[in-house]
Amino acid sequence: MKLFLIAGEASGDKLGAALMEGLESLAPGVEFAGIGGPGMEARGLSSLFAMEELSVMGIWEILPKYRALKARIAETAEAVLASGAEALITIDSPDFCLRVARLVRAARPDFKVIHYVAPSVWAWRPGRAAKMAEVVDHVLALLPFEPPYMEAAGMSCDFVGHPVVAEPRASAAEVAAFRETHMIAPDQPLALCLPGSRRGEVKRLGPRFDEALMRLRDREPGLRVVLPTVRGVSGLVREMTARWPVAPIVVEDAADKRAAFGAADIALAASGTVSLELAASRTPMVIGYDMAPLTRMMIGWMLKIDTVTLVNLVSDTRAVPEFLGRACDPGPMAAALLELIENPEARAVQFAAMERTMELLGEGGEAPGLRAARSVLAFLERKG
Repeated sequence: MKLFLIAGEASGDKLGAALMEGLESLAPGVEFAGIGGPGMEARGLSSLFAMEELSVMGIWEILPKYRALKARIAETAEAVLASGAEALITIDSPDFCLRVARLVRAARPDFKVIHYVAPSVWAWRPGRAAKMAEVVDHVLALLPFEPPYMEAAGMSCDFVGHPVVAEPRASAAEVAAFRETHMIAPDQPLALCLPGSRRGEVKRLGPRFDEALMRLRDREPGLRVVLPTVRGVSGLVREMTARWPVAPIVVEDAADKRAAFGAADIALAASGTVSLELAASRTPMVIGYDMAPLTRMMIGWMLKIDTVTLVNLVSDTRAVPEFLGRACDPGPMAAALLELIENPEARAVQFAAMERTMELLGEGGEAPGLRAARSVLAFLERKG
């Protein structure tokens, strides 16, 4: 059996790598082709081109790269059709992936398509599910409340759990070693700075996050900051932070990142999957996010929910403070971080929300990558 997988950003690469591992354990001899990042490449995928080319988000951000992305869509669809794959598995990145799927289905209406990560139709643009159903047969959902939305649109769907629950966490010894290596005293406050995994996010949020942490340092003079990053933006991050008044510790190695998450007392993070990673490490957080003005305006019109932070949504609380759009301002973000440092009750509320979130996402159960693999194989067997 051969499968064609497409991932377009760092979080999708993690999902793809775990899915590949699960498929290899359940269906020995399975072969893979497609597009992925370092995690999927480490499992043997030879990426058609660099995954980072697809890590673009937002209407305004996509426009300058539209022609190049359109060419990559056509190239990828041709590669799918020529691959001999039994099915196409698209992983998140719907703007790219579903356009590829549409071209594939136009050429081969019977070609089986599976999409990993349900679109957040519960948050905005509910019509996306019906549109997706035109080219997708089966969906692997990360959140427990998503299958009914997909099934109502005509696709089969399984909740497979969120991969964050299966990711390794740093031991107490690794946390202590991280602090010792970077000369951070055991009682010295440590903050994570997480301005995103896309270049546009880092450019837009990085300076604001830096200023917020500088303001926090005025109240907590001993504060140290660590900035975990990923391959596609590590060069930009190192160049940008070298100009910051107090440069953070920049880490890219996976083990260092795990240790940093475990060692941190607080985090200032972009909206996205990282909030669940922080929940897994039980790190209290503040969320900040902004987009280009046109994108911000259009999203604002369409948004149906009052919070975008996944911990808040899954736990059905509003425990994590978030500062979105014009509200993504260094002053209020610094104040919210200080509240988490100084107010034990604020931390306790977040800890309870994080515990509930991880429970609902499948912590302690079968690894989501394996559950996703079972769902894929069961779907392919049903379709013969």
